[in-house]
Amino acid sequence: MELKVFGRWDTKDVVVHDPGLKRYISLRDVAVPHGGARNANKQFSQAEIHLVERLMNKLMVTGHEGKTHRRTSGRNTGKKMLAYRIVKEAFEIIEKRTKRNPIQVLVEAVSYASPREETTMLKYGGVSYHQSVDVAPKRRLDVALRFIAAGAAKSAFKKKKSLAQALAEEIISASKQDNKCYSISRKEEIERIAKAAR
Repeated sequence: MELKVFGRWDTKDVVVHDPGLKRYISLRDVAVPHGGARNANKQFSQAEIHLVERLMNKLMVTGHEGKTHRRTSGRNTGKKMLAYRIVKEAFEIIEKRTKRNPIQVLVEAVSYASPREETTMLKYGGVSYHQSVDVAPKRRLDVALRFIAAGAAKSAFKKKKSLAQALAEEIISASKQDNKCYSISRKEEIERIAKAAR
């Protein structure tokens, strides 16, 4: 029997075009993307966690972009089934709007929203300055998923649109490299700062 994500979407035809992210985007066959923290304390085992589950985990982080926000503090923390329903509904919206496999759209969104270069602080002779560095593939994937989840949370906060609708819009916009969407604009901002610090 062939396993499909949420019982609907097949990952066999999904192609990862970004060679740097190919190793870290897991698209193995699963019916329910929920590993039960099986890979929690193993080094480098995050690469084995399914991409859809990683997105669900990012949705459970408090506030915008992982920062605890006074009004959103603890809103979705630990609610895996809520995150599961949000992602499933978002995928249905993506499929209806784009007429494509939503997992392929998510893979494209993640590859376009992941920064390739960022800055780090260096101290030399008591003086701190920014230095441009390449981003590791695992971090690129984490940052892209965080930006997508944060952009969805930000656009749905105190609005009539649901988080699932906001997430679908963010993923579709990121897959089209739309500069107006949160994840792409944040990625370009990070890369612009890194370019100035070369």
